[in-house]
Amino acid sequence: MSSARKNRLSGLADQPVRLLLNEIDNHITDNEFRSRLKGSLHQLSDLKFALDESSIVALTDRKGKIQYVNDKFCEISQYDREDLIGKDHRIINSGYHGKSFMKNLWDTISSGKVWNGEIRNRARDGSYYWVNTTIVPFLDNDGEPYQYLAVRSEVTKLKSVEAELQKMMSQVMNIQEEERRRISRELHDGIGQSLFSLVIQMDRLLADQPQPGVEALRKQVTGIMEDVRGMAWELRPSVLDDLGVVPAIRTYIENYTRHYGIEVDLECNLRKRLEMNREISIYRIIQEALTNVAKYADVSEARVTVEDAEDMTMVIIEDQGAGFSEATAGNGVGLFSMEERARGAGGTLRVSSEPGEGTTVTLLLPKTAQG
Repeated sequence: MSSARKNRLSGLADQPVRLLLNEIDNHITDNEFRSRLKGSLHQLSDLKFALDESSIVALTDRKGKIQYVNDKFCEISQYDREDLIGKDHRIINSGYHGKSFMKNLWDTISSGKVWNGEIRNRARDGSYYWVNTTIVPFLDNDGEPYQYLAVRSEVTKLKSVEAELQKMMSQVMNIQEEERRRISRELHDGIGQSLFSLVIQMDRLLADQPQPGVEALRKQVTGIMEDVRGMAWELRPSVLDDLGVVPAIRTYIENYTRHYGIEVDLECNLRKRLEMNREISIYRIIQEALTNVAKYADVSEARVTVEDAEDMTMVIIEDQGAGFSEATAGNGVGLFSMEERARGAGGTLRVSSEPGEGTTVTLLLPKTAQG
């Protein structure tokens, strides 16, 4: 073996590999087989070296107890190897991810499937770091996992940039909503009230002396009033600010059904008001999703569910219409807007659809925002 390769193996502290190479030299007499076997071991050691140099690596048993960590794992977690071996990954658990997240992770790998996702961990000094993680289960002859290999790469800086972009996007949406509210109020209380006063004056003129020209003008003014009210409502319904999201949703659905002819079945057990940004997100996501139903679904009915559970508020908008495939979905502004509103409110948005089987939009808002 070359001195460079020996140094590499020594640096990796891979005692079992070195011992195995010695055993091959001492006990296997078939030169061709011995050469091939040693070549395979050398390739494995090179792969291990490359993996250790580029990634954060940990090996656990079927119960999640750590059996091996590489130097990069110790470096980023700030724990010595002796502090980690025999422990499970709760030692670096940040508490950021909820029970459902961890359950999904374990359900996936314990069933023999590979799991991939981003995890926020906590180092020994209390600081947090993000890692893009792939967990690969090793299966025995019965197809049951007996070990798990976790390969991670740090993405803390990327997550920081994403957080800043999210903050900026939330600020933009908040400014947009505030402008919507201001313009809506001006339309309703300013122009709307002026037009209403004009109609009253016309009614007085008509009461004194009916005039066909004034009557025609009154009809035009009342029509303009209705248009102004509709514009104010579309921009920002006052009932959303004054009474909350549930009356706003009910009123929107009534107007929606009259306009599009699509019946919407609403089920809602929300009994108290939420934070304003969450109410706005719920309202806007329902509004956008139902608009998409009217444009693309080709249905006569849809369903909206707002469920207030113990740990989260869940909103589901579903139809049994045309649906779409991921390949044809694209990245429309509507979907992007819904996703950003969900994230801005501390929640997540899922959209599932199949051609001919309808579409379901699900908004999940945890009661305690993750932080």
